[in-house]
Amino acid sequence: MKFNRYTLKKLEELYEFAGYEILYEKGHFSSGYCLVEHQKKLVINKFYDVEGRIQCLLDLIREVEIDDSQLDDKTRRYYIQLLQVNN
Repeated sequence: MKFNRYTLKKLEELYEFAGYEILYEKGHFSSGYCLVEHQKKLVINKFYDVEGRIQCLLDLIREVEIDDSQLDDKTRRYYIQLLQVNN
């Protein structure tokens, strides 16, 4: 997987389609991100570069609840591919 702006955009779209809001804020996160589950918000350190942001979103892919039945075919295939890569 390439770590570029296009990949970041696709990951952001996946999370937004699943109902999550992604915020890039400053803070002291030990892991570089924070998951606010009851509000469906992902807060990622705004000082991270593109690669760091992508890595955070990939780390969270197994922690968030994404109902793949609600995804369109293309997005569902991408989501399944991400799950397999992050295994």
